Amino acid sequence: APEAAGNATAGSAMGALLVLGLPTSATAAMMLAAFQQYGMQPGPMLFETSAALVWPLLASLFVGLIILLVINLPFAAVWAKLLLIPRHYLYAGVTVIAMLGTYAISSSTLDLWMVIAIGILGFVMRRFSIPLAPVLIAAILGPLAELELRRSLAQSEGDVSILVSSNITLALYGLLAVAVAASIIQHTRHRRRRRREAAAELEAAAR
Repeated sequence: APEAAGNATAGSAMGALLVLGLPTSATAAMMLAAFQQYGMQPGPMLFETSAALVWPLLASLFVGLIILLVINLPFAAVWAKLLLIPRHYLYAGVTVIAMLGTYAISSSTLDLWMVIAIGILGFVMRRFSIPLAPVLIAAILGPLAELELRRSLAQSEGDVSILVSSNITLALYGLLAVAVAASIIQHTRHRRRRRREAAAELEAAAR
């Protein structure tokens, strides 16, 4: 059941990414960033501009499903026994494999330090319940926003007022401010609700 759910999620996310250019999962967002690094923009035109890549990619999904079926049917019980391994051993093994794979690509110790820094950042984000999706969206849209900012400043000869010179821009800034304010208010309400529930649980336990 988990394997079927994972395959269904990956397939639907890939379809939305290739056809509409919308990353509906963290993995799809990472693939969108990879596509853009190679100069490809997922969307309806991708099938015409990069057909040599798209169709083999779709075919690989079908081949991967068949291979998973062949592997999982006889070895499902073996994979389930991996859950019996203590977590600290699994974490250590995953860390070693990630380090070896990173070092094998470029043989650079700087990349290893980057992996450690990213791992610490991910741990902090999970510790404080910081969602991953905004970070991935920022990683994708950040270079595009920087490029457009440079282009706007070049056209205005360094005049920053061009960023607030149109009504459409002001309206977008207003919507962005409303969205941020609504998010802060909602987060504050959830935090207060959790505190009240925790206080009520403590009072009930004391009684």
